[in-house]
Amino acid sequence: MSAAGKRIGAEAIAAKGRWQASKWLVWRRASQVFFLALFVAGPWFGWWIVKGSLSSSRTLDVLPLTDSYVLLQSLATGHAAETTALVGALIVLGAYLLVGGRVYCSWVCPVNIVTDAAQWSRRRLGLGLGARLRRDTRYLILAATLLVSFVTGVVAWELVNPVTLLHRGILFGMGIGWLAIAAIFIFDLLVANHGWCGHLCPVGAFYGLLGQASPLRVTAARRDQCNDCMDCIAVCPEPQVIPPALKGERRHLGPVITSGACTNCGRCIDVCSKDVFEFGTRYFSKKLEAAT
Repeated sequence: MSAAGKRIGAEAIAAKGRWQASKWLVWRRASQVFFLALFVAGPWFGWWIVKGSLSSSRTLDVLPLTDSYVLLQSLATGHAAETTALVGALIVLGAYLLVGGRVYCSWVCPVNIVTDAAQWSRRRLGLGLGARLRRDTRYLILAATLLVSFVTGVVAWELVNPVTLLHRGILFGMGIGWLAIAAIFIFDLLVANHGWCGHLCPVGAFYGLLGQASPLRVTAARRDQCNDCMDCIAVCPEPQVIPPALKGERRHLGPVITSGACTNCGRCIDVCSKDVFEFGTRYFSKKLEAAT
């Protein structure tokens, strides 16, 4: 429920229709299913479009892609990286520097479906915010994984990475992977609002750091139209990133959400009945200044 006691997005549905009030959510789900389908097509149907996993893969036996965070851990172990892994990591790094690192979290990562389901359930059950965790905890965990990799010589996070466990589970049977995924769902549902992705996950922390300078951004382009319904804050997995752009005009802050923590999920665009938000670039503020 929103601050006004109405269901989140109800005003948007009434104002612009259900599709316009949920299109970015639908596109994200389609994207997540698409990427997952690319990986399972080979083991399940013999269509080897992509071989490997989200950690390291090769598309059509030509294009290498390597998770930059996994490569960083591998380098921390002291092992020399193969040229293919370096090339793959540079390709991934360049892509996420362009579109925003945490696009991985909202458009690719299959665990996001689980955490979104927990968040939806939390709202339907009327549960509160739950435990208050520090959002910088994820950066401490990120540093710890690199340290453990350095000390042990093992790519530490991959031993417990829920994304890896879920991916392997879908291909070969969940086994203990179900416990990890169920634990994340229960944690987000009963313990902390947006607990896993927003506070603990080191993968999101890493890609958030990459996204600090990315040009693709959500902007509050029509922030003067805001009616203070608070639906954007309620639905955002990183609500702290919105107020500076939405309400920062008196402090001479531009309308661009510049925080690397923003996942570019587009949900604020969906649920806003006044179409305050849109996808744009970080240079939007400079254009406004030039126009005035």
